[in-house]
Amino acid sequence: MALCLKQVFNKDKTFRPRKRFEPGTQRFELYKKAQASLKSGLDLKAVVQLPPGESINDWIAVHVVDFFNRINLIYGTMSEYCTEKSCPIMSGGLKYEYRWQDDSKYKKPTKLSAPQYMCMLMDWIEMLINNEDIFPTRIGVPFPRQFQQVCTKILTRLFRVFVHVYIHHFDSIINMGAEAHVNTCYKHFYYFIREFSLVDHRELEPLVRMPQ
Repeated sequence: MALCLKQVFNKDKTFRPRKRFEPGTQRFELYKKAQASLKSGLDLKAVVQLPPGESINDWIAVHVVDFFNRINLIYGTMSEYCTEKSCPIMSGGLKYEYRWQDDSKYKKPTKLSAPQYMCMLMDWIEMLINNEDIFPTRIGVPFPRQFQQVCTKILTRLFRVFVHVYIHHFDSIINMGAEAHVNTCYKHFYYFIREFSLVDHRELEPLVRMPQ
């Protein structure tokens, strides 16, 4: 029998503090609308569609932050099974290896263990979503021209977390009773990135059959 979600996903195991939306802002209202649709049991393909009259960049921003929070929580719970010894390379099976590059400390694609890669990834995303020049929160401040490009890069790398967790730690997911929750989160993520063509289809190949 599956454990309740509070037991499965312990909030103390998150990599980073949750990024929250300020009450009273348009993005907070969008977030509430998205969550209400998600909890209503609607088809996930319908849930991700842009609500009439809403800004696509606001809609993407809300989902990028929400997916960061939820995937951070999933991996934080799995992290005790993902160690330097068990996962010396950040990969998705034998065919796919992911190297880290951030144009700062790692200017060239660098081979890292999965735990190292995850730490670098969560730090990097947290820095971006807290950057007012990229994810503006003040009313009337426009998104930068490269906003969707940045989000594509974030979502592409978050997808790799799913790849690693599913391929290398799926038994642990089942043992924790978290399979249904992780599957729902993945499908929501998958339908969202497909709805807005935010991740190259070649990146999806490791889990290409998962939504079915």
